[in-house]
Amino acid sequence: MSENTNNTRLNFQGTYEFLADAGGRVQFPAKWRPAEEVTLSVMYWKDEGQVHPSLLVLQRHTVQKMEDKLESMSFSDPKAQSLRRLLGGDSDDLRLDPTGRIRLPERLATKAKLGKGVVLVGMFDRFQIWSAELYKDIQAVDEVLRPEAVKLI
Repeated sequence: MSENTNNTRLNFQGTYEFLADAGGRVQFPAKWRPAEEVTLSVMYWKDEGQVHPSLLVLQRHTVQKMEDKLESMSFSDPKAQSLRRLLGGDSDDLRLDPTGRIRLPERLATKAKLGKGVVLVGMFDRFQIWSAELYKDIQAVDEVLRPEAVKLI
């Protein structure tokens, strides 16, 4: 497969539970697999409303928008510098191996409290990777937020 140069947009829907192997490799859902090789970006993520940390996986076009925004921020603004370090230092690239697995960077997986069981949750243009054990708490929060969240559409 050749490197993705045309910004193919992938669609991530559904929730999948997998076991990570000893090398930190996790099966990638067959429905999500692109026809050509793509590079995805993975970053540690824990925003204000999140009970537990996760890994957020973004497509190249989304990362480019983020990089453009970061680049436009002042180099002398301490908050912008902190954001650059936080996002840049806690991110890495992901590629599918020939058997359809992704290798989770060990440092990021540890920081996100990922164990052997992981849950991949599609979010249409991106997806999250959660500890299977901790994801139950996130589902409970989502159900509480559901009535207000659906009003956003």
